[in-house]
Amino acid sequence: MAQPCRALVLISGSGSNLQALIDQLHSSDAPLHIAAVLSNKADAYGLIRAQNAGIDTLVLDHKAYADREAFDRAMISAMDAYQPDLVILAGFMRILTPTFVEHYQGRLLNIHPSLLPRHKGLNTHQRALDEGDSEHGCSVHFVTAELDGGPVIARAAIDILPGDSAETLAQRVHQQEHLLYPQVARWFAEGRLSLAASGPLLDGQALPATGKTLRNGEMH
Repeated sequence: MAQPCRALVLISGSGSNLQALIDQLHSSDAPLHIAAVLSNKADAYGLIRAQNAGIDTLVLDHKAYADREAFDRAMISAMDAYQPDLVILAGFMRILTPTFVEHYQGRLLNIHPSLLPRHKGLNTHQRALDEGDSEHGCSVHFVTAELDGGPVIARAAIDILPGDSAETLAQRVHQQEHLLYPQVARWFAEGRLSLAASGPLLDGQALPATGKTLRNGEMH
């Protein structure tokens, strides 16, 4: 049996997407093995989730470093000891330097709570409501130096319902994140997903600009 894909997961908070990855992918016969979880906050609940699953944890406090570059270099040094094939950002609330992004180019994933390219940045649920969007969701993309601007691999879409608030949208989008992120990570771990100069490839075929779409539990 081939060695599983070695993944590192970076978190800053509760780690609900980390839990979804653990539940769906972190088992003896899975194609992906989470080698370690790193947080920039020692009190992140996701560290407890990792420890409960027997996964190594690392804490690097960004405030202990002189600047963003120094922190990212320290992260690279700590992470490369695990020889990761894949780095998964799961609620890691730090803007990464070009040095970090380039070091892991083609093996660095992020999930964003909007249907990219709409609503990059923060407060996506309220912005979707304020702009009268008919649908909302989340997107998994390869990370580039442009914030939330990397090539999209897949999105999960939900209809915005009458009476929806930012809070209800957030809850429903989180449910979609927990389906979408493990699916995309599995594609990468199985060798089906890669990043070419032209953009993401799935099974050797170029993906459309907005990637695949998960709707009502089915991928299109």
